[in-house]
Amino acid sequence: MRAIIQRVSSASCSVNGEVTGKIDAGFMVLLGIEDSDGAEDLIWLAQKIANMRIFGDENGAMNRSLADVNGGILLISQFTLYASTKKGNRPGFTRSAKPDVAIPLYERMITELAKVTGKKTQTGIFGADMKISLINDGPVTISIDTKSKE
Repeated sequence: MRAIIQRVSSASCSVNGEVTGKIDAGFMVLLGIEDSDGAEDLIWLAQKIANMRIFGDENGAMNRSLADVNGGILLISQFTLYASTKKGNRPGFTRSAKPDVAIPLYERMITELAKVTGKKTQTGIFGADMKISLINDGPVTISIDTKSKE
């Protein structure tokens, strides 16, 4: 799994003009899933996201977690995180999990993030044409891949 975490002042997702998820301060997380991903990747990543200390403390150092600032999570499925750009100018997406694999893992990630944060996870709609609005705070953007654990 791959996640792009953006520290935001606010973020929202709309589908066909209807808001599907909205947060104030917190994380907007783009989540990419590949066929080889499983429960171990999901649990490790949910813990990592929930405990990431990238909010400023009283000295301005990135030392506070989502819980410390009572932040929310907006989780968006993002198969393009596994784009291959090796050949030509049109990306390929063969490493991205197909919906029959990705949807159950995405839905489980929604549940797991809610469990580890104690707050409802806001979402987009898997596979929909989503419009994302956000104010990136900092900007702070962190990339995590469960295969490299870095």
